[in-house]
Amino acid sequence: MSSVLDGGALLEMVLEPDRAVTAFALWKDGRWTIIPDYHFSAERRLVPLSPENNLVEHGVVRFAAGPEEYGSERELTRAVRSFIHRYVNLSPRFERVATAYVLLSWVSDAFNELPYLRVRGEPGTGKTRFLLTVGSLCYKPIFASGASTISPIFRILDLVRGTLVLDESDFRFSDERSEVVKILNNGNVRGFPVLRTETVPGSKEFNPRAYHVFGPKLIATRGFFDDAALESRFLTEEMSSLRLRGDIPISLPASHETEALHLRNRLLLFRFRNYAKPRDLVANLDRSLEPRLAQIFAPLLAIVEDEETLADLRELAQSYNREMAADRRLDVAAELLAVIREFWTTDGEFPAIKEIAIRFMERHGPEYPQMTSKRVGWFIRRKLGLETTKSNGVYIIPPTQASKLEQLYERYGIPTDEVQSDVGTPPSPQSS
Repeated sequence: MSSVLDGGALLEMVLEPDRAVTAFALWKDGRWTIIPDYHFSAERRLVPLSPENNLVEHGVVRFAAGPEEYGSERELTRAVRSFIHRYVNLSPRFERVATAYVLLSWVSDAFNELPYLRVRGEPGTGKTRFLLTVGSLCYKPIFASGASTISPIFRILDLVRGTLVLDESDFRFSDERSEVVKILNNGNVRGFPVLRTETVPGSKEFNPRAYHVFGPKLIATRGFFDDAALESRFLTEEMSSLRLRGDIPISLPASHETEALHLRNRLLLFRFRNYAKPRDLVANLDRSLEPRLAQIFAPLLAIVEDEETLADLRELAQSYNREMAADRRLDVAAELLAVIREFWTTDGEFPAIKEIAIRFMERHGPEYPQMTSKRVGWFIRRKLGLETTKSNGVYIIPPTQASKLEQLYERYGIPTDEVQSDVGTPPSPQSS
């Protein structure tokens, strides 16, 4: 369906729906041509899928019909956003995020990490409309919501290597949901295929096989995933909180797919012109973000040139950063840090591990019965990554850890305004 050839040439399968003809669009030396197949040599050639292929015929995977001029990138961005706005009810900020994600999907295989786009809400809030509209503009969209089991999704992802469009609620059983989670856990970083064991046809032999699952993904869900790390990979819109606009059609008109096809044509040319374009992943990145958040926002920030959308993305990243810090306040590590901060500021001493443990268990013993004095020391060293040293016969957190403590306070949302001067110049250690 597509290939990056030697010398930077790009090959993309195209489908002319009126004539039901498939071919290749070849981008080479700054120009494109439509060819029926591609010859590597006299012995080897590439051919596109047949228009009668089941995936093509039933629209499971959708393609462009051929490159189409779009003018400037600003004009293309405006056209994509206008299409999304016409058919989907989204907040202005997420509308711009979704527009940027569509553009990112067309050059996504030039990046090593990708975020996912998600809408969340109850039935009737517009999740399916979002998948159909935004999904139809993405790079080689795979509309997998009709799958009766998860197995074909692995195979289609491995074959197509496009954008997965999935309604998570289609998979109600725990084993199916766990398979979806495997795809999502492995699919946002290049080089992490999912391994599955399969039978060899005609025998009882079992062989392992690696399935490529990396790529952009649009997901609709009703709730949250249990894995906090997986949750952090999503850029999410809460659909239930939005009032439906009166200008959005109740049913999609026949022109919806025609409009989407013309936009895919323009986006194909965008891919050709921008795939090999150098991207600075750190130029627009906020260095105060959590490493995982920085990882998923970097590709979007690198693809966007519109200042308003950049501002929206930065605001969204900071809101996620604040939410992660708020979640950590409920963590035992956050409770320990709050106790450590008190020792540095109130008692005027370097915190002794034993005293930290005593105060922590006085306050939080019923909540964390497993936290013994020894366990507190282990948590401080391993979980928080703080070094300890022996002074006057007791283990303390030395002044060399001051800067690391400041970083931990910020990460876990522990207020630091009143402690900056104390942390920077702690007093001499006292005997216990």
